[in-house]
Amino acid sequence: MIGVSAALLLILVGLGIPVAAALFFLGVILGDLYAFLPPLPALGDIAWSTSTEFLLISVPLFILMGEVLLRAGIAGDMYRALAPLLARVPGGLMHTNIASCALFAATSGSSVATAATIGTVAMPNLDRYGYGRGLFLGSIAAGGTLGILIPPSINMILYGVLAEVSVGALYLAGLLPGVLLALLFSGTVALACLLRPALGGTRVRPAPGPGLARALLPVGALFLLVVGSIYAGFATPTEAAALGLLGALALAAQRRALSPAALLAAFEGAMKTTAMVMLIVLAAYFLNFVMVNIGLTRAVVGLVQDLGWPPLAVLLAIVLLYLVLGCFMDTLSLMIATTPVVVPIVAALGYDPLWFGVLFMILIEAALITPPVGMNLFVVQAVRGGGEFREVAIGALPFLLAMLAMIALLIAAPGLALFLPSLARGG
Repeated sequence: MIGVSAALLLILVGLGIPVAAALFFLGVILGDLYAFLPPLPALGDIAWSTSTEFLLISVPLFILMGEVLLRAGIAGDMYRALAPLLARVPGGLMHTNIASCALFAATSGSSVATAATIGTVAMPNLDRYGYGRGLFLGSIAAGGTLGILIPPSINMILYGVLAEVSVGALYLAGLLPGVLLALLFSGTVALACLLRPALGGTRVRPAPGPGLARALLPVGALFLLVVGSIYAGFATPTEAAALGLLGALALAAQRRALSPAALLAAFEGAMKTTAMVMLIVLAAYFLNFVMVNIGLTRAVVGLVQDLGWPPLAVLLAIVLLYLVLGCFMDTLSLMIATTPVVVPIVAALGYDPLWFGVLFMILIEAALITPPVGMNLFVVQAVRGGGEFREVAIGALPFLLAMLAMIALLIAAPGLALFLPSLARGG
């Protein structure tokens, strides 16, 4: 049964069938082959109960918030304010790329939106100051991935729903690793520029931008509004998403970027993304229903336990599997399709699903900058508007090594992810 399921999934995905359809067809086929009763009549109930899940309402709200911020011009002011501060560090504006991505990620919740927004602002500096092309482009692609790990993260909401883990706890768990990963990215840039100074471009101090406090205040206020309201007990994650959207609209209005055309573009972008995400979620819930009913999840957990491997060896095998799958599957599909199977295995090994959620987010981040389907690589290449794609892919490799180092740190010191949630619980 396990072999048949894996082979069917590989065939369906390999045929280029859209992921939502592939997951749905897999559920139907497995149900016909192994279920006592056909699962298809339950599809209506599954679709209704999933689409009315209160927590999932936050997904379109966060997506729309990111679309509004994308058009509000906040990223430009933030980038120009940080540039003079970081220009003297080896690597110069590449540190500004990473810091701006981390800060914008704390409001948008989307890796692709972060890479596109910061890439648009940063790209003119590539040739102006003579930076090494690969490393500069890689810093934007890798910095954009922080949108998955730093709250508010849309991917964490989906993981929390699928793995039945508190989204609020996930947001706290991802905060310290997210900041640490951003520092590792900056350390990677500094080390590369110390070893090869030509990569760091010309040491020119950029023109002063808006005051640092003035530029960062909107981002900080929006972050506190969204994340702070959750931990103050004032709002649920869904209510916090609504507050964040109102805050984003207020910021856009204050900057006179709330034109009817901008709103229409934001609504269209949010509808397209939400439709894609929710269709995959519905298909994944149907497949999960089928797998539970035919005993596939139990069979996979039993197979892993029967191997007799130590828990660490199984965990490292899971990490390696995701690194390989990330080369061939887009991140959203990879996460939604595998979470219902992998999380029970991880829990059976004695690992905390909350801790694994943070580790999982970093693995998903790695898939975003791993060719041939790394989404952030294509986003940065599109923003660049020309040149060889190979430069972006090679430039992201040092940051992939930094992610692997972060994974090793999390495995060696789980407290990096569990400290803040434990503190919040009073433990």
